This record gives sequence, structure tokens and C-alpha cells, in this order.
Amino acid sequence: IEIYSLHVNCKVTSRFAHTVITSKIVNRANESREVAFEVELPKTAFITNFSMSIDDKVYPGIIKEKASAQKEYDTAVSHGQSAGLVKITGRKLEQFQVSVSIAAASKVTFELTYEELLKRQLGKFELLIKVRPKQLVKHFQIDVHIFEPQGLCFLETDNTFMTNELTKALTKVQSETKAHILFKPTVDQQKINPELDETLLNGDFIVRYDVKTGATAGDIQIVNGYFVHYFAPHEMPVFPKNVIFVIDRSGSMAGRKIEQTKDALLKILQDLRPEDHFSFITFNSKVMEWKSSLLQATAENVASAAEFVQTLSAGGGTDIHRALLAAVSRLDKAEMLPERSVSMIILLTDGQPTSGESNVEVIQENIQKAINGKYALFCLGFGFDVSYNFLEKTALSNGGIARRIYENADAALQLQGFYQEVATPILTKIEMQYPENAIEGLTKNNFKMFFEGSEIIVSGKISNELDILPVEIKAQSHTSNLTLKEEANVKEKEQVFQNQSYIFGNFIERLWAYLTIQQLLEKFISAEEEDQKTLEAQALELSLQYSFVTPLTSMVVTKPAGQQQTELVNKPTEAG
Repeated sequence: IEIYSLHVNCKVTSRFAHTVITSKIVNRANESREVAFEVELPKTAFITNFSMSIDDKVYPGIIKEKASAQKEYDTAVSHGQSAGLVKITGRKLEQFQVSVSIAAASKVTFELTYEELLKRQLGKFELLIKVRPKQLVKHFQIDVHIFEPQGLCFLETDNTFMTNELTKALTKVQSETKAHILFKPTVDQQKINPELDETLLNGDFIVRYDVKTGATAGDIQIVNGYFVHYFAPHEMPVFPKNVIFVIDRSGSMAGRKIEQTKDALLKILQDLRPEDHFSFITFNSKVMEWKSSLLQATAENVASAAEFVQTLSAGGGTDIHRALLAAVSRLDKAEMLPERSVSMIILLTDGQPTSGESNVEVIQENIQKAINGKYALFCLGFGFDVSYNFLEKTALSNGGIARRIYENADAALQLQGFYQEVATPILTKIEMQYPENAIEGLTKNNFKMFFEGSEIIVSGKISNELDILPVEIKAQSHTSNLTLKEEANVKEKEQVFQNQSYIFGNFIERLWAYLTIQQLLEKFISAEEEDQKTLEAQALELSLQYSFVTPLTSMVVTKPAGQQQTELVNKPTEAG
């Protein structure tokens, strides 16, 4: 089985990435063989298209509602269900895999397309392409085109498998608003050494970039009546933080996990700003408070906290409920905190609540009542024994987010990386306002907090014949209440993309659909039961209309006669 061509073609237009992977394979054996197509893609992406062409006959994947696709599949496959075609393979990736039997000397072309909106984190956008052909490929290339009308201020490529020889196969061309990256190694350059037919290409190929931020009220882009508004203020005073770390030290944390947690906490302590206030609550079946109040992050207090962290050991049950309530009450009673400051609770746990209140719904309800919108709660789930659904719902109901920490050697770095993302709040209570009667399908436009290095994105459809789109942003900074205003000239903005030949035409509309679906699915997690149906119906309708494989849809892949006829492509979620 020879892969004679493997092309990864990626176009990023204004953060929206459209990736097409094409693999051409020939069966050189003198009998029919099973041929597999395996691709790892980012979890944040939605597959939009898949097809197999065998000897010039095309077998397209069809996207349908999940339940009806499942019914169709069950009818076709009498012996129950085969494994899904997509599974999560790590912190950032999921794997798509399909195999088909082809006759001797036959050729098959697989083509997979997926789309995602790149998210700005710590001042950079990251495009991740996983490379793992498992054999030498005669025609191998990764071709990335980036167009950012705001202008590129930074661009780098990075990967985990480069050698001096392979570096020669990489070219980068950059202008003010565009970049083209081509990686096209010859067969010889792909080899581990000249004698062996083994490939070096195994790992991540990463493009990182950032855009220039000009206008104070952000940047508006418009195509075919849809707009997207990017807002990423910088160089603003940072809010002092009041942060309580709630750390699980139950028996299951013993060993490497508690050591990695300690490593991360020691580094995080060093990153606290002198005007921040902080404390620790640790819990197993008992809840222990390090101090009876929040302390200012002076050198002395940080040193004393570091000593405390060193003494942490693990054993016992898991009383998440009392630990979180203790954290809320500690913030409620706190005195002498800076007047304009941001309060947050960061929970790290690796298990289910086993001590005290163990009904997750009761815990969730009580925590939400206690927090009552005053503080943000971030939930970090360490490993796979946590109830991720519970952590995600609890965090999203309280203005925070949940994140899974993978039990790898770099767990301490994952924890630290998460802290860095929330370490510098520079705006709170952000409202992005647009003319009410002129915009339809507006995505989320109120945000609790904005962290330095991230980005707010709002999108919608301009409903009537507007010539000018006025925008007003209201927010609170550490020093003042802000109102920022901006006007976008619709015709001028439409012009920007007119002559860009390699852009897929309706990309802002697709960006809008992608963002809307992601937000509906997120809302669904913490919504009341009666609202869940509506949210699900809206997300499903958009998934089908724009042909995205989301958790609500499936792609039905049909194979040539005589083989297991249909297979289903489903989107896995972090909660499983």
C-alpha cells in the first residue's frame, strides 16, 4: 500500500481556517487490500466534508441529524455498532479514521475538509497541523496561506520533527497582510537516514501569528452582508486579582499528580502581582484553610505560601461541595481588598465528590446560589476520573470555564499555562452594542471579563441596507469606565476581500455559523431543561445548513458494494 501523494492545504482568512487534506493511495499488491486513511485534526474544528474516490467513482459523506443517521446505520449493520470513526487522541487533537478495501492496482483518493475559528491565546493565534504519514511519500506538501486585513505583526513556524535537511524544504513568504508557508520535503529529506526507508515526519507542524491592533474599538470586517468584529485591547492597566486556589488532596491525587500540582503552584505564586490577594483551601474529606483571610502577594507572604505548598500530601475522600462553599464564604468576608478588583476561584480536582454532599446537581445549585454572579469559578479536571460534565456546568454557570488537565509529563505546564491565560484581567462587564433593528442573529455580545492576550469576537448579519455600521463598546477598566465608538463603512469594508482570489467566498457567514453553533452548544451545558430543546434545535439546524459535523450531527460514509456499507462520523466531546 503506497501513499504516493499527501497534501495539506490550509487557507486562513481573518482567523477562520479552512483545511483540506488529500491523500492518494495505490494498492501495489496483486490482491485486494484494506487501505486506511488516518488524520488527526484539532478538537475545536468541525469536519465539513469527506469523500473517497475509487477508480474514478466518488463516495461522498453525507451529513445528517445524529439520531436519524444512527437509525439508518443500525438498520444497515445488523450486528450492532462498530467503533466511531472519530476519537479524542490527546489534549488538542481528535483522530478521524476510515478504511476501505480496494482491488489490486487500484487507486483511492481520500479528501477531508474541516474548518475552525482560531482563538487568540497569550497574544498568538495557533494553527496546528498533525503530520504522521507513517511512510515516505513521493509528493508531500503542507501549503498554508494566511490573509489578515489588519496586518501581520508576528509570524513563526514550529514543529517537533525538524532536522537541518528538512529546514531546507520550508519556505516562508510574508507581506504586510499575507503570508504563504510551504513545506515540501523530497523523499530523501523525509528519511531518518539514507539507508532506511523510515520517515522523520511524525509530530506537530505549527504556525503561530498575531495581528496588528489598530483602532481602539477593534476591527470590523464585512463580506456578503455578514460582519465580524474583533476586539483585543492591550497596554491597559491590569485589575488586581483576589484568587483562591481550591486544591484536591484526596487519596487519588497521591504520587505524581500532587507533585505536579505543587510544581505548578510554586511557579504560579511567583507570577502573582504584588497588588493581588490570594489564599489556599485544600480538601479531602476535610476542608482546610491555609489562612483565615486573603493575603496580599508580598514577597514575604508568597514565600510563606511556597513553604505551605511544599508540605501538601494526599490521602482521604473528596468533599468538593464544602471546599467551594468555604472559598465563596472566604471571598464574601474578605476585607481590605482593592476597590476595583476581580475575584476568582480556581478549583483543581481529579475525582468525583465522594465525601459530604455527593449529588452533583445539588452541589452545582448550591454553588451557583452562593456565588450569585459575584466571582468567576474556573474548574480544572485532572485526568479521566473526574465528572467533566459536572465541572463544565459548574464553571459555565459561574462565569468561568472548565479545562481538562491531561495526565502527562507536562501536566504542571498545562496548569501554569491555564493560570497565565486568566492572570491578567484588563476589562470587566464588556458590552458590545450594535444598532438593534439592523442586525440579525447576533452572537454573544456581553462578556464578564477580558484577559490580556485573548480576543473578543462578535458576528452577525446586517439585515437592512445599512451604509454605515455604528458600534459602541462599554466596559470597565481598572481606572475608569470606558465607552469606545467606531463606525464601519459597509461598502468600503466589503471591498477589502473582493480581489482576494484564494478566499472561499462566504467565509464570514461560515465563521458566524461556526461561532453561533459553538456558543449554542456551550449555553446548552448550563441551561435549564426547558431551554435546552430550543438551543439544541437551533444548533442542529445550523449544523445541517452549513454542513458541519457537530455533536448533534453525523456524517454517513458509504463504501463500495460488498463491504460493510455505511459508517458514521460523529464528533466526540471532552465530556465523553
